[in-house]
Parts: sequence; structure tokens; C-alpha cells
Amino acid sequence: MQGPQELIGFGADLAPATLVDAYRRGIFPWPHVDTPLPWFSPDPRGVITTDSLHRSRSLRRTLRRSGWTTTVDADLPGVVAACADRDDEGTWLTLEMQAAYRRLHELGWVHSVEVWEGRRLVGGIYGVQIGAVFTGESMFHRATDASKVALVDLLDRFTAAGGALLDVQLLTPHLASLGALEVPREVFLTDLRILRTRQVRMAVGRRPVTTLAG
Repeated sequence: MQGPQELIGFGADLAPATLVDAYRRGIFPWPHVDTPLPWFSPDPRGVITTDSLHRSRSLRRTLRRSGWTTTVDADLPGVVAACADRDDEGTWLTLEMQAAYRRLHELGWVHSVEVWEGRRLVGGIYGVQIGAVFTGESMFHRATDASKVALVDLLDRFTAAGGALLDVQLLTPHLASLGALEVPREVFLTDLRILRTRQVRMAVGRRPVTTLAG
């Protein structure tokens, strides 16, 4: 996800309570070099739903033929580290941010989806779950379409468990190709207030990506 708009403020910390309270309000941190910690709440907001999700012909081919499998929470540290390695700006996913997300994972707030080629991690996504809203923070791929597969798998597992909304924060061409769309911030925040108390627990078992090709 790229340079957010709608700066809310600066400061605070990355303690678990601070982060959870922020995400419950639709606010997220985006560190920049040589500035106090900035917090953002974009308007409009990028989201994906099961109805908006788009699987291209090439993605369906990958799902049918790749032989990959997916898991949930099998290697959160590996996914976060891989996302940091591909950080285009080289700044926002700092060591402090990585540690904060690992801590939230230990507390049950952050989850990851891993895409495997045998035992090799080829793609993944991680983010913060607040009730029936999942905020995707970053994703990566080491094989073509692997990050897209991770996102499709996440949305499939999340909605099957009762999840309602995948928050991608900002619309990018890559996310738009998967069916992401923009909604006004107030609409997103209203949905978040309604959905944040719902109990959702994703299935974590390994499964072949062919199950997602339909």
C-alpha cells in the first residue's frame, strides 16, 4: 500500500493497546524517516468484498495449475520479514513496526496467510483483524501471482468464518485489478463500528489453492 493521505496526527507509540485502539477507529500508523510517528485515516478508503473480488483468467490458471498450498498463521514472522524486504520506500516497515505486529500476532490481533510451493514460502499477506473487518497491511510474492493468491485465500477464509470486509486502506492499480473499490471514509467508519464486535475465527489448516479456482 502506498503513500497515505488524510494525516490524523503525530506521536504516541506502537504499544499493543495503542495500536488496537487506533485500528478500532480506522486509524493506522505509517512511519516516515526523521518525523514523529504519523497516523492516517484515508478518505476515500479502499476495500474488497466477496462481491467485488475479481479473479482474472491468468489468476484462475495459477490457482488450477500451480500446485501451491496455503496456511494461516504458520509463519507470521516470515511473512512480515518478506514484506519488509520488498518495501518500496525502504522506510515504513521498520524493525520497530515489525516487532509491534509480531507482538499483536502473539496477542491474537494480527494474522497472516502463507502461500507455499512445497516447503518454500512464495507469497503471503498479513494484517490486523478487528472483529469482522480485516485490515491488510502488506503482502509479497516470490513467484508470479503468489501475493494475489494470498489475498484471495484470505478473503475466502475470512468471509467463510463470518468476516465482512477486507480493508486495503488505499486503492492502487494492483488492488483495483483484484476488485478493490473506494468508499467514503464515513461509510467505512460506520461499517467498522458495526462490525468490530463480531467474533470471527478463520480456519488455519493447510489447503490446496485449487479450492479457490471456482
